[in-house]
Amino acid sequence: MEWLWITIGIILCLIGIAGSIFPVLPGPPLNYAALVILHITKIHHFSNKFLIGWLLVTVIVIVLDYIIPIYRAKLSVGSKKGIWGATIGLLVGIFFFPPFGLILWSFIGAIIGEIIDGKDIALSLKAGTGTFLGFLAGTIVKLLVSVIMTIQFLLVLF
Repeated sequence: MEWLWITIGIILCLIGIAGSIFPVLPGPPLNYAALVILHITKIHHFSNKFLIGWLLVTVIVIVLDYIIPIYRAKLSVGSKKGIWGATIGLLVGIFFFPPFGLILWSFIGAIIGEIIDGKDIALSLKAGTGTFLGFLAGTIVKLLVSVIMTIQFLLVLF
């Protein structure tokens, strides 16, 4: 039974890392779930401080994932349509020229979203760039947290 839980934990870690890049999957919460699964097995028990600390980090990262793109977009006169455009562009980029397509299409999507919002081309480029940078910053933070939790999982496991 332990190996079933370990396998589930490893799968959650891998999906968590993927979820840090693809917005349709919750990255860090899945990695945190993997740590909790490892905790309830007989293999390793984490301290309460460890689990609560990672829970707080996970919650903070989730909140920041929504705040950073909006804040960055507002700094560069971006809109919700620009953020949605960046997200849709990211999804398109999954299928067209990954992993570079993720970045390129996210940027293009942000600009298109700003044009749809009624901004001229120059302002759309500025807002699209800001929206994209905020989106990219949030993705990098999620990815770092997910990778660190996965490393914690693997260090304890092996």
